[in-house]
Amino acid sequence: MRKPNRLINEKSPYLLQHAYNPVDWYPWCDEAFERAKIEDKPIFLSIGYSTCHWCHVMEKESFEDEEVAKILNENFIPIKVDREERPDIDTVYMTICQAMTGHGGWPLTIIMTPDKKPFFAGTYIPKHSRYGRIGLIELLQKVVEIWKENKGKVISLAEQITSEIKEALEKVEKGNIIDETIFTLAYKELEENFDPEYGGFGEAPKFPTPHNLMFLLRYWKRTGNARAIDMVEQTLKGMWLGGIYDQIGFGFHRYSTDRKWLVPHFEKMLYDQALISLACIETYQATGKEKHAVLCSEVFSYVIDNLTNTDGGFFSAEDADSEGEEGKFYLWEYSELEKILNQSELNFVIENFNIRKDGNYIDELKRSRTGKNIFHLSSELEGEKRKIWESIRLKLLKHRNNRIRPLKDDKILTDWNGLTISSLAKGYLTFGVEDYIKIAEKSANFILKNMLTNDGKLLHRFRDGEAKINGHLDDYAFLAWGLIELYEATFKTNYLKKAIELTNKMIELFWDENNGGFFLSENEDVLFKQKEIYDGAIPSGNSVALLVLIKLSKITGRSDLNELTFKLVETFSGTVSKHPSAYTFFLSAFDFLIGPSFEIIIVGKSSDDISKIQKLLNSKFIPNKILLYKPTDREDEINLIAPFLTHYKEIDGKTTIYICTNYECKQPVTSVEEMMRLIDELIS
Repeated sequence: MRKPNRLINEKSPYLLQHAYNPVDWYPWCDEAFERAKIEDKPIFLSIGYSTCHWCHVMEKESFEDEEVAKILNENFIPIKVDREERPDIDTVYMTICQAMTGHGGWPLTIIMTPDKKPFFAGTYIPKHSRYGRIGLIELLQKVVEIWKENKGKVISLAEQITSEIKEALEKVEKGNIIDETIFTLAYKELEENFDPEYGGFGEAPKFPTPHNLMFLLRYWKRTGNARAIDMVEQTLKGMWLGGIYDQIGFGFHRYSTDRKWLVPHFEKMLYDQALISLACIETYQATGKEKHAVLCSEVFSYVIDNLTNTDGGFFSAEDADSEGEEGKFYLWEYSELEKILNQSELNFVIENFNIRKDGNYIDELKRSRTGKNIFHLSSELEGEKRKIWESIRLKLLKHRNNRIRPLKDDKILTDWNGLTISSLAKGYLTFGVEDYIKIAEKSANFILKNMLTNDGKLLHRFRDGEAKINGHLDDYAFLAWGLIELYEATFKTNYLKKAIELTNKMIELFWDENNGGFFLSENEDVLFKQKEIYDGAIPSGNSVALLVLIKLSKITGRSDLNELTFKLVETFSGTVSKHPSAYTFFLSAFDFLIGPSFEIIIVGKSSDDISKIQKLLNSKFIPNKILLYKPTDREDEINLIAPFLTHYKEIDGKTTIYICTNYECKQPVTSVEEMMRLIDELIS
């Protein structure tokens, strides 16, 4: 049995995966950098995450290898970082990798000076050189040689790389303030990139990017362009039919390696489930088509059954690999299906799910059939077929549950929980499923109890009884968004109050007084501070912060928050203008800012059926709205949070709904029929 290295004392599942490597890993800490300075050694920094397939491959090939470990231990100070725990460190070095090589990904491999300045950047590196790609052993030997013979030149190069990238990042590209013409520019970029056959954007690999779909729904709402909503529905359909979707256990895998959504990388991330379900909810509201509600309920079912902590909070992910093989848990041999299913059931899955005797699953690297099958559909199952499939699915699921399951990354991250709370709260309001709101509230209360310090600061990660790591911008922005959605779903004022407190703290900690925008982190142990605006796998902290500021400025009437929204847009307008479709969540928030938007205030007794009004309002696609409730028969902090509510009264002792849009308020109404008639009139 190998001895553990320093990572054995960490909580991160990713770091613990490497705790028995022969490599003498350090976590990111002052001690590692001090030792590098004293011993005059370069740093070998490896960044990844627990469910990353190629991280597993590199570990098996190199970090478990004695020959590689010997070179690293004798000549370098090796450091391991979990990118999900420290996105601020990851963002710095990923930016550098992309600038130096033109691409990025994980595992991220950086070699740098003891003062954190890099001179080599790459991603996955095989143990030995092959097909023109340098191997890790050859690379390390070369670096050792250069460090000994020409260290001054290496340090000079690292200084130059760092200063040039830092200078480029600090350059503010404010440009002209954007206006609503930016929406059409973003739409045209998405349309040009759209795959008309399978949905989604671009060729392989293909990512879900649900905020693209959410933007397109808003563009359709604003312009009436039917093509925009067609693109949304076609993408959701392609994803749902494909192998990227777990047809048997539900939930989406990370991305598809091909344009048909067929062959996925099999890890399942919490944030994908949260964002895709949000897109499903909004598409259901926009179209009224039940299939979008069904897909959303299946995704929620996966999260509730597999990623929910019994004490509250949601786990981060499930791995791609099990028993050392990617996708093994999810793939089926024909002979196995013959044993489980009767002939009629087998015929059904052959006919509908493309099952073949020789397998339909193609290995990404070998480009050849593996003899195994991945369930995927050629067309949607409807009516009787769906009932037949449900019976077969449960039989297959029961059998699959006896397999060795992929590793679960059971750390709880504040930001990803915020996204999931938002989605479940919206899901509850739209579909009326009580479980959704109970689970969302339990998660929010878990985070507020365990991950909020006495001085009002958030912590980023909870695992194994320990909350640690200073919260980043995303933690504050995403959780504040989740809490606003919870307030609108429950009208429990405490959630709104907490959202405001977190937003105030977010401004205090991260706002750049000199150039505008929010920094990602307040941590001082990173090479330089960065502002993220690109809406990649998840929306950027600045994009979600913009939405939060808009909603809270309208809820509270605070002019300082309103002022910040315009400063935030101005800060990034130059960047967003260059390639608008890369910032679709930011543009969705901007769509709210320039309106039309709706302020809907309900005034009435607590005993009245307020939930009926909430649910009716959420049966429609009205993304740019705030919802407030003022009870007339009890004291509520809402009057302190939104002082302008003092002017709103019941009419004739009846629950009264006030609807304001475009800076003017309509005649108040006292029946849900009048309310919906007025809403239909305003949003048509």
